[in-house]
Amino acid sequence: MYSFIFKSYIFNSHLLLVSEESQILLRILNGSFQTLDVIKERIFHDLFCSKANLDVIDMRQDNAVQKVNRDEQGSKDWSSKGNESNQEGDSTVGFNVLDAMLKRSLDRLKSMRERISSAEAGISNCTLEINFNKDAYVVRAMCLDGKLGAALSLWWDMIQNSIVPDVITHNYLINGLCKNGELEKAEWIVRGMLYRGPSPTCAAYNSLIRGYCLMNDVDKALNTFSTMANHGIIPNRVTCNILVHALCKKGLLEQAKNLFYKLLSKNHVRGSSDLITSTIMMDGCFKNGDTDQALAFWERMLKERIQVDKVSYNVVVHGFCLSHDVGTAYKYSCEMLKLGFIPDVYSYNTLVGALCRQGKTSDACYIYDVMTRMGVIPDQITYKMIIHGLCINKEIDRATCFLDYMLENSIIPEPLVWNVIIDGYGRCGDIQKASYIRGKMVAFGVLPNIYTYNALIYAKIKSGNFSAAQSLGKEMLLYGLTPDSVTYNLLIGAACNLGLLHSALQLHDELLRKGCHPDVITYTELLKLFCLQGMMREADKLFGKLLASGLAVDHVPFLILMKRYCRMREYNKVYDLYQQWLMTMPR
Repeated sequence: MYSFIFKSYIFNSHLLLVSEESQILLRILNGSFQTLDVIKERIFHDLFCSKANLDVIDMRQDNAVQKVNRDEQGSKDWSSKGNESNQEGDSTVGFNVLDAMLKRSLDRLKSMRERISSAEAGISNCTLEINFNKDAYVVRAMCLDGKLGAALSLWWDMIQNSIVPDVITHNYLINGLCKNGELEKAEWIVRGMLYRGPSPTCAAYNSLIRGYCLMNDVDKALNTFSTMANHGIIPNRVTCNILVHALCKKGLLEQAKNLFYKLLSKNHVRGSSDLITSTIMMDGCFKNGDTDQALAFWERMLKERIQVDKVSYNVVVHGFCLSHDVGTAYKYSCEMLKLGFIPDVYSYNTLVGALCRQGKTSDACYIYDVMTRMGVIPDQITYKMIIHGLCINKEIDRATCFLDYMLENSIIPEPLVWNVIIDGYGRCGDIQKASYIRGKMVAFGVLPNIYTYNALIYAKIKSGNFSAAQSLGKEMLLYGLTPDSVTYNLLIGAACNLGLLHSALQLHDELLRKGCHPDVITYTELLKLFCLQGMMREADKLFGKLLASGLAVDHVPFLILMKRYCRMREYNKVYDLYQQWLMTMPR
């Protein structure tokens, strides 16, 4: 719209200028003709009326003719020409002036046309540049928003219109596709860049290599890395870090070390990238159990005076916690504090987790107190590890206190935390507190899941309230939850312990109708019930089904049958079961 108005304005101005030039030209022509008439009348009047003025007239005529018409016949005698000579000279002077003015006007019109054409070309180029920048910006924005389909479509439209986006736009698109797992499309774009331009940079290949590593395809990542040199692209430190991290995750420490020394030996410059690569190698060695090699990397960093940071210390602390050396982990934590690195929540969680795994829940609670005094806010992971450790040590009430701390800090626990406490109270036989935690869970907007009901059912069964456990199984269906094999095993086992054969078989049939598959525990519970009630034919038939099911059978079903046949003094069957047991045992 603005372009159209601008062009109309230029065109109208052009018409106005031409109109003004035309009017000036007409005025000059009209005035020139009038001047010629006046000159004629004066010449004739003076010629016939005043002879004395003839010399003056001749002198003026001679000067005018010499000035305007120098290429005429200058050697002729103007006085001998008379009146005819005077008329031709004056006409030539006038028309020469008109020719000069016309030429000047036409030149001005020509220059105006050229300026208008150049302005239109500039507007067109500016419009193309604006459209190009706009489309490239939209492609980048859509890649950041995850709208890769639309971004890819707009990019292809630009290519079809012979507009090749810049390398940064291509990198946005490649990076987005790699993060989304669409590596074939990303590699296709890189091949297109090699064919039509712009030439891909190291960042494009880094995105591809990172994408293959995220897909756990390290071989493809290494293959892409090897093709970089063929296209004249030199890998940088980021490339090295990506590949070293992937190789360490796969447990390929030797390959990672070879790549580490190969790339860092070229143009070695100490800096943050070297710190990152060394930290990755150290973490990989710790996680693969090679503590000595990890410490060798740590010593190398200190020897080369590489400025270590908080992340490096966290890796060391975590590594010693993995090797169950919490004392050394404490030492490096104190060293980190002395150097001015304030431990973060990851640092404290590492220590808390190690202490809880060792059953040292009191020490873990002490670390919790330290981190809160240091101004580090515990997160979900901190509380989950402490609550789980306390429940394992049967300190359920103390775990409930930490649950209250979470709620006071506006941290809503995930269902797993609630379920651990409910299960803890259930195993202790405290049905009232288990039900209280379940009600509190619902009050805070956390819906019970199948594990919550299994914990409650176990608590009811342990207290001897089988009917209440069955009611909870039916309640699950009302909340849209389908009982799993654990639910049915709990109920079948309870029915078998109570000698309720009909209920046990009914629950078994219901398990099959719900699409659940009986496991070794299901068969073992029913087998125990058949043996207790002397139903050995049904017991042998069920045992045959168990062996034919392909499940990994342990020693319990064999012992149940062998014990029963021993009481019945059928030692031949006991011996056969023993031989069969030996055959099924892993060698």
